[in-house]
Amino acid sequence: MRERKIAVLIPCYNEEQTIGKVIDDFARELPHATIYVYDNNSSDNSVAAAKEHGAVVRLETRQGKGNVVRQMFREIDADYYVMVDGDDTYPAEHVHDMLQPLFNGETDMVIGDRLSNRTYKKENKRAFHSFGNNLVRFLIYLIYRVNIVDVLTGYRAFNRIYVRTCPIISRGFEVETELTIHTIDKNWRFVEVPIEYRDRPLGSESKLSTFDDGFKVLLTIFTLFKDYKPLVLFTLVGAILMLVGIVLGGSVVVDFVRTGLVERFPTAILAVGFVVVGLLAISCGLILDTTVKGWRKQYELTVSHDYAAQERSRRYTDE
Repeated sequence: MRERKIAVLIPCYNEEQTIGKVIDDFARELPHATIYVYDNNSSDNSVAAAKEHGAVVRLETRQGKGNVVRQMFREIDADYYVMVDGDDTYPAEHVHDMLQPLFNGETDMVIGDRLSNRTYKKENKRAFHSFGNNLVRFLIYLIYRVNIVDVLTGYRAFNRIYVRTCPIISRGFEVETELTIHTIDKNWRFVEVPIEYRDRPLGSESKLSTFDDGFKVLLTIFTLFKDYKPLVLFTLVGAILMLVGIVLGGSVVVDFVRTGLVERFPTAILAVGFVVVGLLAISCGLILDTTVKGWRKQYELTVSHDYAAQERSRRYTDE
């Protein structure tokens, strides 16, 4: 454990009541790790509490969890990373089970799964949260055909190469969804480790807005679907438009065969318009798909280069 450089990353916004315990718990479980608390403009005494308990405290002024995670990934250099919320809902005792697959080289990201053992459903009393998890999970399966049990968990672990090549675009709580979809799309290895979940202690309030942040999560899924799989999306849209055009135009053709006249000229124009726009949508999908494949090849070359550099560094260290 001492040979491995481990960083514990804790986003923090108004967690004065719990941040100290979270730091102490992870310091106990990982005594040789460096614990970083990134404060996101807290108005309470979170910063003082984090410093008092021995964490390295840094400030991220751009509001939103996604902004915090982006800055963490940019600034912190380590071999392995553990990301956990500062609200004391994720027990530190599970961190060994989460890090072991990374140590063994079996995976690139580990997801702390709160749902398999039903502790999340039992502990979390907020309406629609379980429904939101299931909806996001279903949409990701529908689009990517990959079944992930807990998409929205804030307890994750990563290896260095993953963090160094992971682009974070999200600004808020939708960052977990972005991490999940990025992992699936770029064929990163991942495993889910069942963990226990406990609700926030009395007096500690969640910063998550069920409907506002839920809408942002759904928008993130759609946006990344467009960015990562444009051919599928635009082909689907184009096919629907063409189908509407064919249905509208079919009735005009039937009238023409029967009477020899185009009796509904506006409908005919509208039908042709739908078909043309549908074909244009499919053409856009083909062009964007070529662009995305080119970008994905460049991404793979970048990752391969980073792997090679990391391996050279390890050999140099061993020597």
